[in-house]
Amino acid sequence: MTSPVRGEIELRPDRSVRVHISPDEPVFAGHYPGRPVFPGMCLVEYVRLGALRTAPAPDLELAGLESVRFRSPVLPGDDLTITMDWNREGQSWCCTARASTGRGVAANLRLRFRHVDAP
Repeated sequence: MTSPVRGEIELRPDRSVRVHISPDEPVFAGHYPGRPVFPGMCLVEYVRLGALRTAPAPDLELAGLESVRFRSPVLPGDDLTITMDWNREGQSWCCTARASTGRGVAANLRLRFRHVDAP
C-alpha cells in the first residue's frame, strides 16, 4: 500500500510515537491553499503507521476505522504525538489512540486490527 504521508515516525520510550508535520508534505499543495490544514485522513494514516510500530502482536493489518473525532487542526510545522492503548478483543486487536499537537488534542481514534492471514 502506498502512503500519502512522508514524515518519519519516531518511536518514543513510552511507546508513543512522534512525527513532525513538514510544510513540505505533498498533501498541503492542494488542501486549502493559502491556509493549509493537514487532511484528516492523513492524520489517520499516521495513527495507522504508529499503531503498527507499537503493535502487541506481529503481522497485524488495519481491519477498520471504528471511530474518529477530529478536535482541532493539524498545521504545517506541528509536532504530532500519538499515544495508543491496545486491547485484544476476540481474534482482533483494538487500538485506541489520541493524536495531539502543542495546541492540544487533534483527534481521538479507535482502529481495529486483525492478523494478516485472518479471514
